[in-house]
Amino acid sequence: MRLVVVGAGITGLTAAFAWSRQRPGDEVVVVEAGGRTGGKVDRLELAGTWYDTGPEAVLALVPEALELVGELGLADRLVRPSTTQASIVLPDGRHPLPPGTVQGVPTSADGLAGVLTPEGVARVRAEAELPPLRLDGDVSVGHLLRARLGDEVVDRLVEPLLGGVYAGRPDDLSLAATMPALAAQLAHADSVLAAALAARDAGARSRGDADGPVFVTVADGIGSLPEALAAASGAHVRLRTPAHAIRRAHGRLEVAVGPVAAPEVLEADAVVLAAPAGKAARLLAGVAPDAVEPLRGIPYASMAVVAMAFPAQPVAAGSGLLVPPVTGRLVKGVTVSSSKWPHLSGDGLLRVRASVGRYGDESQLQRDDDDLTAAVVADVADLLDLDRREPVEAHLVRWGGGLPQYLVGHPQRVVAIREAVAAVPGLAVAGAAYDGVGVPACIRGARRAVDALA
Repeated sequence: MRLVVVGAGITGLTAAFAWSRQRPGDEVVVVEAGGRTGGKVDRLELAGTWYDTGPEAVLALVPEALELVGELGLADRLVRPSTTQASIVLPDGRHPLPPGTVQGVPTSADGLAGVLTPEGVARVRAEAELPPLRLDGDVSVGHLLRARLGDEVVDRLVEPLLGGVYAGRPDDLSLAATMPALAAQLAHADSVLAAALAARDAGARSRGDADGPVFVTVADGIGSLPEALAAASGAHVRLRTPAHAIRRAHGRLEVAVGPVAAPEVLEADAVVLAAPAGKAARLLAGVAPDAVEPLRGIPYASMAVVAMAFPAQPVAAGSGLLVPPVTGRLVKGVTVSSSKWPHLSGDGLLRVRASVGRYGDESQLQRDDDDLTAAVVADVADLLDLDRREPVEAHLVRWGGGLPQYLVGHPQRVVAIREAVAAVPGLAVAGAAYDGVGVPACIRGARRAVDALA
């Protein structure tokens, strides 16, 4: 059999690898429009050390990423963080992230003083006096939490966390899609606080290893995984080979690739489409037309990451800073990698990365590279109160259309897409557009697609 995978990001390469392990005699072809593998999982050399400019860690609380690292023979390269204590930057100063929240949603009013004003704390405490909560379908995170817990919880706690993961806004993002654990508990609770407490306790029970790390990374960067996957899969990876259409003919699938004027047709017994939603909509128009409209309902946010190496100096910021829009800052988050990861410390340099760009507010990304880099460096130096503010090295990486937005109704859109695609024998979709933007979610989606087809 021949499997054709469209897209050589972490999802597509995992699908190729999983297929090759289930069916080692088959031919696997991966086509990628760009000039490299990995998609948003990428790394560069920063002052002589590999440094991630895409995801810089994976969740250790779920098995998918750690299992894959083990299958690739890289388990001995896993690194635990030295610290995970982050702080929130607010207009009145810096505050430690309150413990025990669920994606920023508090479980009680305790421990919120300072992060919230006295009025904000009182608003959280007063939720117990509100009528019992009853939800009818999906709602935005912001809509629910502003009504129940007040604006400060959204603007000061939830927004910086969701903004870091999705580059999105709580008032747009689907509660069911971005906070599924909380949404599941809300079906049985009378208040958001009670649901958050139940979700937190359920998560603690499922983890088992309470002393284990929440996140881990790989010593050569998460960006080392695409190359390892491509090599281990044995797939024929064809770069600079865009796909233009998928159709069924003579009982098989055909994928048109290469130049539009003179495309090459790849016949396939199975196809995994691991492309962003907009590209997937165009490719599926002729074979699964009912998937097109819901795919078009998944917009993307653009963002940029600046990787910096400063002369070594003390920084009292833990693993990093979350910076909500209420501060008026350019930067939305800072990771102090030299404090967070032991393998990135101790060589006389302070390595830091910062992100810029939110959905619907991407005007700052219109600056040219030099201007944007200089502005981010200055913002980071001010946020970290650096004495030596001139970096030894700095790199700007732009992620145009980098993060899918799970808007209200997203779960229903995903169901519609999958139903339309499932009606086409031999075809499956996977990727960050559907069930999660993190690396483990993309791995899980790839395996699910392969299991459905193989």
